[in-house]
Amino acid sequence: MIHNATVSPAKWRLKQPSIIPGFGLTLGFSLAYLSLIILIPVAGLLWRTAGLGWSGFFAVLTDRRTLDALYISFGTAFLAALVNVVFGTVVAWVLTRYNFPGRRLIDAIVDLPFALPTAVAGIALAALYAPNGWVGSLFMPFRIAFTPLGIVVALVFIGLPFVVRTVQPVMEELDREVEEAAATLGANRFQTISKVILPGLTPAILTGFALAFARGVGEYGSVIFIAGNIPYVSEIAPLLIVIRLEEFNYAGATAIATIMLLISFVMLFVINLIQAWNRRRYGNV
Repeated sequence: MIHNATVSPAKWRLKQPSIIPGFGLTLGFSLAYLSLIILIPVAGLLWRTAGLGWSGFFAVLTDRRTLDALYISFGTAFLAALVNVVFGTVVAWVLTRYNFPGRRLIDAIVDLPFALPTAVAGIALAALYAPNGWVGSLFMPFRIAFTPLGIVVALVFIGLPFVVRTVQPVMEELDREVEEAAATLGANRFQTISKVILPGLTPAILTGFALAFARGVGEYGSVIFIAGNIPYVSEIAPLLIVIRLEEFNYAGATAIATIMLLISFVMLFVINLIQAWNRRRYGNV
């Protein structure tokens, strides 16, 4: 007598079975670490801001000096990230596709903003782009230092490695045979770049843009020396937070920080959505 074997449906699992042990321990450590480093400080920031109440929070949000500082911080960070996307991708292309004397030296110079103290970078950039500096004197009477354009220059300097180091590994993994196949099928160089190369690089480029943008929004040390720090003109939001702290207006400082946090979160969330859409479009899920 043959009995029909019934297969019980698989139960819902929190995690997939793995031959690597230690999921519970590593997950607990990860959650504890994230709570101590990120969640608890952010919660404290929001709690301190809540002491202002809605009316006090909106008063800080609608203050003209706060709005101008936020506009300068996010606007210059966005422009600098766009510049770094273009030139960072070009630098990554040169370092990946060509062998030339001094290539290793240039590859090491790309990481210089990582190692250089931001205050040193700010002083050096201010000296170079000041009206009497080596570079600034060439553009007179058009001024670079002590204007929002000087902020963009500083943020381009500190954000370039994020784009290069994000795009470079992905570019090294691109199969050159695909480019050669596109050429044999009649595609010109522009079509090969736009139809073959860029789709594979887009997620990495967006990641580099997000990293450079996030670094630029919160940058302080390299900016204050070249910005001029003129209220309503070239004052960045991090500097305004420091000013509020020096005035012992802790609630006002945390309110500005909370506004920056919310705007940054929304922008990075949108960038992540674009990345996910791009992966689905080109089948890289």
